[in-house]
Amino acid sequence: MPTALHPVVEDRTNQLIQNMADKGITVIITDGFRSIEEQNILYEQGRTTTGSIVTYAKGGESLHNFGLAVDFALKTGSGQVIWDMEFDGNGNGKTDWMEVVEGAKELGFEWGGDWTAFEDYPHLQMDFGLSLAELQNGETPPEGLLSAEY
Repeated sequence: MPTALHPVVEDRTNQLIQNMADKGITVIITDGFRSIEEQNILYEQGRTTTGSIVTYAKGGESLHNFGLAVDFALKTGSGQVIWDMEFDGNGNGKTDWMEVVEGAKELGFEWGGDWTAFEDYPHLQMDFGLSLAELQNGETPPEGLLSAEY
């Protein structure tokens, strides 16, 4: 199992942050790689521990566990971290959230907000064409993949 973000995911995440900063949007990565134990703790939230359900993926069932996903939020000019999909901090008439999503998709990310079963609006991932079953069986995206190749 990986112990960090895949190099392409990390590179594209950094590109996204910079691209959005150039547009006056501050993106904060709230979560990246997660261990199986960390995933299981999140899975228990709202089930056996207090709080709302935030995931339907147990440990080993999330692309976070394979270093292929990140979650994001926005940071306002006053330094507040928000998950407000209507916020337009750069004042260009477009929601900052959807500007981030659009920029992420241009960089090859899939957005969890497009899912039909469980919409996960802060979630961005790259699966490199591998299914969860393939990842669980030990298949991995090529490490030497240059970001320009994906």
